[in-house]
Amino acid sequence: MFNVGDKIVYPMHGAGVIDSIEEKDILGEKQSYYILKMPGEVKVMIPTAKAETVGVRNIIDKNSAEKVIGILEKDETQMDKNWNKRYRDNMDKMKSGDIYEVADVVRNLSFKQKEKGLSTGEKKMLNNAKQILVSELVLAEHSSQEEVEQLVENKINTSFMMFRAEEVQPESVVNKFIPFDGTGTND
Repeated sequence: MFNVGDKIVYPMHGAGVIDSIEEKDILGEKQSYYILKMPGEVKVMIPTAKAETVGVRNIIDKNSAEKVIGILEKDETQMDKNWNKRYRDNMDKMKSGDIYEVADVVRNLSFKQKEKGLSTGEKKMLNNAKQILVSELVLAEHSSQEEVEQLVENKINTSFMMFRAEEVQPESVVNKFIPFDGTGTND
């Protein structure tokens, strides 16, 4: 059971704060609902009786948030080459509600996007996964959305450069202009 003011995560939607607990009559059935205030002034109603069944959980603590950020600093994990299978695997990770799995999806799809781009479906998945990740880290770290988005981007860019960027060999860099018409000098 959660209380008003609790910070919780609703899988596939992100993190928010329980604004109130209200009894509603929907389709002739009275039920108690958590009214969850999500980022962007969105409100979501979750039946209290089904909250745990659908995967609602408390947000992570500060130590766990640091571990999540650590996932973004690592190399990508193995993903299926077949985009359809990869999409299903990533969707399963997101549906799990496990923030570590969501961070893995964000990092892996971000790497893939930088390397060769993503399909429209995977772009939407990446944006959704980032929104879920950022919403929870904002509440766990008591930071602004902009700060957390920048942190996530910086960590991904740094790890991509560390693990994926091709190294430039100093000998291969031309450090002198040599004209093509043969009129220049080699000084």
